[in-house]
Amino acid sequence: MKRFERLGRIRRLDPVADALEIYRISATLEFPWDYTRALELALYRTYAVPSIGRLLARTAELTERTQKRYDDTALLLDTVLEHGFAAQEGRTAIRRINQMHRSYDISDDDMRYVLSTFVVVPRRWIDTYGWRRLSRHEIVAATEYYRTLGRHMGIPDIPRTYEEFEVLLDSYEEAHFGWDEGARQVSDATLGLMTSWYPRPLAPLLRTATLALLDEPLLRAFHYPRPGAGTTALVRRAVRARGRLVRLLPPRRAPHYARQNWEIKGYPNGYRVADLGTHPVPGMGGCPVRHRDTSAVDSVE
Repeated sequence: MKRFERLGRIRRLDPVADALEIYRISATLEFPWDYTRALELALYRTYAVPSIGRLLARTAELTERTQKRYDDTALLLDTVLEHGFAAQEGRTAIRRINQMHRSYDISDDDMRYVLSTFVVVPRRWIDTYGWRRLSRHEIVAATEYYRTLGRHMGIPDIPRTYEEFEVLLDSYEEAHFGWDEGARQVSDATLGLMTSWYPRPLAPLLRTATLALLDEPLLRAFHYPRPGAGTTALVRRAVRARGRLVRLLPPRRAPHYARQNWEIKGYPNGYRVADLGTHPVPGMGGCPVRHRDTSAVDSVE
């Protein structure tokens, strides 16, 4: 198989009707490493919205059980991608996501913003650091994939196009990014988790390298010092160089899913999708339950 052969296949598919197939090819065959990093960054960005970061700090899931929360989030989203929305495994994963979200008073605006990060951040990351830019077919298909996920999650007024998602993300961040002590604790715990995957002496260097990949609004919201210009340029050039190297390698032969990532540490003996995540009691912890219409998924047992 030639390097651009799969891109030709993608362009022969319908970006709306075949959205799941196109997104699966893109995320598991063309850019698995990039999508993993980009979705990590997407979720991380949401902490800078105080209403989100504060809630995550209050649940303590990302400050006291950081690895488990990382694993569960990646595996639940991965299950939907691997099996699709109609399969029992995909429905079970979405039901678990909905059960957790229903236990807290999360606004529709925050839910739409989180969804927008899944659409916009990977495109921006891959266009900057990937071995090629995303095609229009891939952008439309990813948008449609997450529109479908959002409908299954009962999120109202979902943007219709990538461009609308991009406007939503940029305007929401401009209006809502800000300092919160709890959010900073969640951010610190997440950075600590990421550095813990490597030998301990490398932790300070890796933390600085991670900060060098963050943009100014994120650094400002968390009150992190900006890495030096030389450090930032070096780190970003190194990640771009990785993309250029991947371009020279043979295409991946088999799909790579998030469950195969070595960063997933918590389930060495396997897992049941229905057991993933937390099982909070609705309304506990000062978070009154907020009802959403997720009957399309919840009705299937």
